[in-house]
Amino acid sequence: MSQRIDSDLVQHIALLIRLSLTEKETELFSEQLSTIIDYFDMLGEVDIDDVTPFTQPQIARAELRGDVVQPSMAREDFLANVPQRQGDYVRVSMVMENQSTTVE
Repeated sequence: MSQRIDSDLVQHIALLIRLSLTEKETELFSEQLSTIIDYFDMLGEVDIDDVTPFTQPQIARAELRGDVVQPSMAREDFLANVPQRQGDYVRVSMVMENQSTTVE
């Protein structure tokens, strides 16, 4: 039972997705889509009575480490590697302009 994808259907789909097609492209896509549907029809004729259905294997959950406080890099060692610093802080470029100087 082959379903033919005609030019009218291709034009309708093209209209829905706002795609402009020439008449030549419409005919080409009509033939190509009909061929694809024919391949699916061929798959439907395959005898699968003795094939066991595929089941998705259970995916093991990732083991996460505990949230434990551990010593980190010393502040001076960290600040020694920054391009600009201001006292004990890292100095960065402004990323947002201040729209208002008043605080409500």
